Amino acid sequence: MDRDARQDGRFVFAVRTTGVYCRPSCPSRRPRRESVEFFADPKQAERAGYRPCLRCKPTQLSTQVRAVAKARQLLDNAERILTLAELSAAAGVSPFYLQRIFKRATGLSPREYQAARRMSDVKQGLRKGADVTTALYDAGFGSSSRLYEKSTQELGMTPGTYRRGGKQEHISYAVARSLLGHVLVAATGRGLCAVRFGENAGELERGLRQEFHAATIVRDDEGLQPYVRPVLEAIRGEQVSADLPLDVRATVFQKKVWDALRRIPRGETRSYSDVAREIGEAGSVRAVARACATNPVAIVVPCHRVVRSDGELAGYRWGVERKAKLLEQERRNL
Repeated sequence: MDRDARQDGRFVFAVRTTGVYCRPSCPSRRPRRESVEFFADPKQAERAGYRPCLRCKPTQLSTQVRAVAKARQLLDNAERILTLAELSAAAGVSPFYLQRIFKRATGLSPREYQAARRMSDVKQGLRKGADVTTALYDAGFGSSSRLYEKSTQELGMTPGTYRRGGKQEHISYAVARSLLGHVLVAATGRGLCAVRFGENAGELERGLRQEFHAATIVRDDEGLQPYVRPVLEAIRGEQVSADLPLDVRATVFQKKVWDALRRIPRGETRSYSDVAREIGEAGSVRAVARACATNPVAIVVPCHRVVRSDGELAGYRWGVERKAKLLEQERRNL
């Protein structure tokens, strides 16, 4: 539906009412879902009686697109770690060339891509109720130690805690008044996990408990001052320290977007398209907008610095008025 050109070569879709099959990025009008079926490649579609679209020419993919698609297909279905040499041999290109075009197409190296896939499989298994050992071996981890090495960064907690919905996690929070109204700051023992605005302390506390329903949550205004002070300074337009520790759960894509947001200079703005291009995902503007909307630590990850292509400030979880005020404070403080 998004006509994502990065998916070209990974599959084709065929339309029963026309007898034609297309590549994912085909600009033709989208058919009804019940009229569509999917095939892994053009040969399968043609064996089923479909003919290639004359507009998108699905059989004429470039060598680069075919190589990336083949590598992604192998990585998506791999039961073990695949080396760059193995991938490049299967894709029919040199290792150096595959590394370069794969990174350009996906924003990740083949190794990073496979690591992200494996961690995603672990999360899916844990959410479905699998025990940790089953989830990690099903995802291709050779030992539990390898998974636990990555768990804090990727899950924000150990795999067992993740499986229990945050049970046994301890979260402290504080509520302070700011130029933008009440602000809640929450942190685990590893770092900042939430910054959010609201009309009053009660509303903010209820929202925090709803999100982290299985965790132990206590108010600690004094103990959270090392986090509250820099947040209030940032609201006044001052620079946030890059060393402020964060403990946020993120997909690989979200992490790329949030890292890009933290590189936007104070007082400046970028469009969603600018951010998408910077992370090597030019066709993922809407996904970038979703990543901004789901940012759990407002101000610290400055999603308020992202605007529409026409410069309008629309689209801020905490209200356009706050977004405008934040940008005004930053520019004034420069």
